[in-house]
Amino acid sequence: MTDVVLYDYWRSSASYRVRIALALKGIEYQSVSINLLTGDHKSNAYHDTNPQGLVPALKIDGHTLTQSLAIIQYLDNTRPEVSLIPANALDRQRVHALSHAIAMEIHPICNLSVAQHVGNLVTETDSETTKKQWMQHYINRGLQSVEALLDDGQSGDFCHGNAPGLIDCCLVPQVYNARRWGCDLSELSLICAIDQRCDQLDAFVAAHPDKHKI
Repeated sequence: MTDVVLYDYWRSSASYRVRIALALKGIEYQSVSINLLTGDHKSNAYHDTNPQGLVPALKIDGHTLTQSLAIIQYLDNTRPEVSLIPANALDRQRVHALSHAIAMEIHPICNLSVAQHVGNLVTETDSETTKKQWMQHYINRGLQSVEALLDDGQSGDFCHGNAPGLIDCCLVPQVYNARRWGCDLSELSLICAIDQRCDQLDAFVAAHPDKHKI
């Protein structure tokens, strides 16, 4: 049995990012599902693993790591055979900037706890409609900005050049969420083309939520 353990939730964007990174690097792991809908993340047992009560958490090399981007950075530093983050300072800045545009600008205001809170602010009848409108507004606005950032001549088959990397690990889960909430992607030609190429790769297929659904 592998010593690497990933605590995740099948539909969590942050968990999905780390699953992609692990698969791209060929790291085998044991998956422990933390069901956000039933409150597993609030249990004392899980707080012993991650005091923030968030997913993912990754046990690896005798340590417990948290925060998806920091986890992927660690994996890239310690398993450099498959690089997800470029060494060149300017390229690395672009990769981090685009990854942050997704993981720190779009994701935080569109995660489960925010959606639930937004739904609780209106009547039960209007709750699902309001959540959907909220998600569509912020995801659409965020992805339009990402599309513009990608259109700088440095994207190739993937977000940065011709091999998948950190940005793709962030983008694909966000596109999955966009489709889930019925966002209009018709004007996001670069994003859709990159997402389609990722869908052809075994690592992205293996990390897809449908493969981890509980």
